[in-house]
Amino acid sequence: MLDSMFTSVFGTSDSLVANISSTSFLWCCLASLVLGCAVAMVYMFKHNYSKNFVVTLALLPLIVQMVITLVNGNLGAGIAVMGVFNLVRFRSIPGSAKDIGSVFFAMAIGLATGMGFLWLAAAFTVIVGFANVIYVVSPFGKKKEPGKALKITIPEDLDYTGLFDDVFDRYTDSHELIEVQTTNMGSLFLLEYEIQLKRPGYEKSMIDELRYRNGNLKISCGRPAVARDVL
Repeated sequence: MLDSMFTSVFGTSDSLVANISSTSFLWCCLASLVLGCAVAMVYMFKHNYSKNFVVTLALLPLIVQMVITLVNGNLGAGIAVMGVFNLVRFRSIPGSAKDIGSVFFAMAIGLATGMGFLWLAAAFTVIVGFANVIYVVSPFGKKKEPGKALKITIPEDLDYTGLFDDVFDRYTDSHELIEVQTTNMGSLFLLEYEIQLKRPGYEKSMIDELRYRNGNLKISCGRPAVARDVL
């Protein structure tokens, strides 16, 4: 009875799905669900996430498995599915590098289970998941110390060229003037520097010395804008 669902109502088909038993198909579905849950758990490890994306990630291996099972051995169906995937890709919003990598991870598992390689899919999940955890908890790819954005307001009649160099030499490893703009109807200059402090606790002492140079006008020091990690 269950095996009849693998027989097309359109008659014979070039796909190999007709040779799959109901038991094998259910085992593949179970493996896809379990491994998809593992992919979602690896993605959530020390990462900001939304429930919708996690659920989709957990179901993606099962969906891809079904597609691969249907087009296995059928060249025409495979080309049609590729076209559908391209349409879905252009309607999706861009994600972070980890989002895209996790999607490919889940799709690779679905490809393996759809072809019947359950042990290969399980081994692949363990290897990639273990490597992901190691890379996340290790200092691999992490910056030594994040830079800071320093904004100093000075009067318009004050020459800012080299004005703060001696202060920066004492408190920073590197400094660079990024932008100069006028404010307050042109009566003030706003200087924006990118600095790398020698020690994390130097902000207070550095700002105190800078206030003597700029006439106690506004000074701000904080994190610079960080670009989104996309591929």
